[in-house]
Amino acid sequence: MSDFTLIEAANGAKPKVAGLAYGGGKMNLPGWKFPVVVDLAGMSIPENVPLLTNHENKTDARVGMVTASVKNASLEIVGEIVSDSKDAQDIVAQSKAGADWQLSIGADVRECELVKGSREVNGQQIDGPFYHVKKSVLREVSVVAVGADASTKMKVTAQFNLKNLKPIQGEVMTEENKNLTAGAADAELEKHDEPQGTPDVQAKAEVDVAATANDAAVNAVKAERERVGAIQSICNGEFPEIEKEAVSAGWTPEVTTKKVLETIRAERPSASVHVSVKARPEGGEMRKTIEAAMCLRCGVSANMLEKSYGAQTVEAGMADMDMPLRQLLIECMKMDGIPYSRGFDNETIRAAFSSVSLPGILSNVANKKLLQSYEAQPVIATKLCSTGDLNDFKENDRFRLTDVGDLMPIAADGEIKDGGLVEESAKNQLETYGKKFCLTRKMIINDDLGAFMKVPTAMGNRAARLIDQLFFSRLLKNPTQIDGKALFHSGHKNLLTGATSALSADSIKKAIQLFLDQVDADGQPISVEPRFLLVPTALKHLAIELTQGATLIMAGGSDNVVRPSLNVIADENLQVVSSPYLANSAYEGNSNAAWYLFGAPGQVDTFEVGYLNGKRTPTVERGETDFNTLGMWFRVYFDLGVREQDHRGMVKANGSAN
Repeated sequence: MSDFTLIEAANGAKPKVAGLAYGGGKMNLPGWKFPVVVDLAGMSIPENVPLLTNHENKTDARVGMVTASVKNASLEIVGEIVSDSKDAQDIVAQSKAGADWQLSIGADVRECELVKGSREVNGQQIDGPFYHVKKSVLREVSVVAVGADASTKMKVTAQFNLKNLKPIQGEVMTEENKNLTAGAADAELEKHDEPQGTPDVQAKAEVDVAATANDAAVNAVKAERERVGAIQSICNGEFPEIEKEAVSAGWTPEVTTKKVLETIRAERPSASVHVSVKARPEGGEMRKTIEAAMCLRCGVSANMLEKSYGAQTVEAGMADMDMPLRQLLIECMKMDGIPYSRGFDNETIRAAFSSVSLPGILSNVANKKLLQSYEAQPVIATKLCSTGDLNDFKENDRFRLTDVGDLMPIAADGEIKDGGLVEESAKNQLETYGKKFCLTRKMIINDDLGAFMKVPTAMGNRAARLIDQLFFSRLLKNPTQIDGKALFHSGHKNLLTGATSALSADSIKKAIQLFLDQVDADGQPISVEPRFLLVPTALKHLAIELTQGATLIMAGGSDNVVRPSLNVIADENLQVVSSPYLANSAYEGNSNAAWYLFGAPGQVDTFEVGYLNGKRTPTVERGETDFNTLGMWFRVYFDLGVREQDHRGMVKANGSAN
């Protein structure tokens, strides 16, 4: 559209608007990773569309009504500014001064696809990546200073300039009738070169037609104002989405009243001048979007959230990342149909706590935050131990079958000899560990979501550390096994003692020999090599030097002999693992000299970390509300059990003469 011109209105005529609302190309929009292209062929266009300022969903932001249509692969609008608000007056005043206005559309996305290649949309060949909005519903058109589509223009005319028209026959061109209203001018443009009857009859007919057209337009505008005013009175600012839809869809006041009484859920209004297309999730999708927004606000990574919610939901949640806790409570009340007042008091908080959506959203957000913290905490035990699933909290027997007897030659008659299986058992038992925390009224009023989320963050960290705590507590106690011997015992051939057991190249070689010489129930080698060298932090660097150095240098002494400089231990590919738990004085049996060899848990049983029915992470749930606390309680619990399984998968060196 070309730049507009404005001519002073006469006799109170309303300014007309016309313009290009959308040129059919790419738009760069906040919250969308790539440009957006709205397919006009798939856009549903209501008969009447509100004209807003800056996409603000407020009653005083509606300045007019327009009709929209698709022409030449673009969306064009015509209509009228009907409001006398300050915004409307500013638009007209700046138009007179020569200001350029642009238009922007507001649409609901019904179907969207990410295009990575190239695709023809709206008669244009568009290169990806871009979001192709295949189906949408036009909800509003807004007057903006800078639109997402730079090709848009709006033309404002107070009336048509009729200075080139012939005067009506029988009339005298005076200052009073030199300019006609827009409606009369339209009628005049259609007829002024088609005279019928006598000049006097023609003049009268033309004047009557102009007056009739003008009266009809005035009556239509008056009726529309009365309808919109009634809808605004019914909604009273409490149901902005109902009000918006009622105005644009042409609802009667009676239909609007019915919708309000049924408490139709409304969305949060949008107030960004740049957001011209937005997805509007409903029902469960709305809840997921809010959950994603709260998770993003708490620092949960978008990549992690996409696995649970999908990329589109996460992108929609980005727009609500700044949602205050107060607004979260109100949105949950809306979703559950719970009445709420404009004020925010204790009753509002209690009502929100009674909803279904709020506890669920907060629990899921806390779970995501706890899981992120849990997975970020390094755990040594999971490297050294196998995992297992237990069905209850009773002490469970963990059976394994060991074959007895080697393969035998098959005789001439083809008979295959029977083999045997020996059932060996160990045990494991689950315990439940947990804590509780509270979202208080003070946190809500202070909008302190960060303080609330510090608790699940810390609990996720501690839940991961709990696995190591249980493992090292059991390992250092050296518990007695079913055969009456300690886990590490000379009778199990998995223990090095004495001064020569201190960590050194020789002691590592001896320990490896003990490991390799272990046999199964049939007396045959188990043929499993050690994979991990577990040491206290004081021995970490020595262990690395011994296992990864290319050569070993002899220190001399009476027992020193000439040896090759090759470090044969490096060929064992032992992975050094150090832990502060081994020498921590809070644990029975701690030592800063003892060290261990472990086999790979996928090849041989060492310890088992047991979980209840495969649940390998802690759980956050809403707890019972405490009447004495104005807040919402949550609890974290973790079902976990750690027990040793087979002494043949481990070797211990005391590291000292004791």
